[in-house]
Amino acid sequence: MHTRTAHWTILALGLGLVALAVTACTSPTPSATVGAEAPGGLPSGAVGAPSAGSSLRPLGGSYVSPDLGGFGQSGIWVAGTGKVVVAPDLALLSLGVEARDATVAAARDQAAGAMNRVLEALKRGGVADKDIATAYFNIQPITVYEEKLQGSYRYSEPRIVGYVVTNQVTVKVRTLDRVGPLLDSAVAAGGDLIRANGISFTLENPRPYAIQAREAAVRDALAKAQQFASLTNVTLGKLFYITETGGTPAPLVYERAAVAAFADGSTPISGGEIEITVSIQAAFAIP
Repeated sequence: MHTRTAHWTILALGLGLVALAVTACTSPTPSATVGAEAPGGLPSGAVGAPSAGSSLRPLGGSYVSPDLGGFGQSGIWVAGTGKVVVAPDLALLSLGVEARDATVAAARDQAAGAMNRVLEALKRGGVADKDIATAYFNIQPITVYEEKLQGSYRYSEPRIVGYVVTNQVTVKVRTLDRVGPLLDSAVAAGGDLIRANGISFTLENPRPYAIQAREAAVRDALAKAQQFASLTNVTLGKLFYITETGGTPAPLVYERAAVAAFADGSTPISGGEIEITVSIQAAFAIP
């Protein structure tokens, strides 16, 4: 009697496990993977972003997708770029001196004297103290290697023969037509110890120009979206996604200064032009 009851209990447990396995196999599979990438690097879980399985028609880097049942996955995706070209209003000079001598004290004294003369020349030219900042200072030994012979074994032994002292400053010049004369004055004051490491041109306040570039990027995106809607015979709906994807973080124009000859007139320096760019991505619904 007890044996028959045990058999029925085991049979009931086996049927229950089979039912659970069938239920698990027939459960619905998620339609999208969290974190999957959509066109333009957007997550597919974002509102309005096309899913990985969407039927998309690429149009020159933008995308048009049909209505997928009202789940916010249809739309026209476009990239917009805005650019503003402006003349710089600030020059950054990288100037330094480098002195070599047999002792640290002698090299330091030479470098200090040369740098003081350079700074005095810059200040006489109208540069304020607040616009001069030390960028680098270094004392380095000058080492030579002498060949030694010990028995049949040859080897090199280092020997310090002197020291080099380097001192560099960054100078802001706010009146660009003074860059050439200031550079010439600094070179003359520093003599053979002067080192002109270069010039960069930038903007004191790039924010207003970045705003203009951003406005141009939005207009560019709108024009593209309207064109794609017309080409694909759909109606352009409301904007439901927009983000800034890149641009010019700190506009700089670099130029090397030629300082070899400055006796006859000032060294010619040109600031050129600065381009400030902003890139965006936008998505518009298809009603």
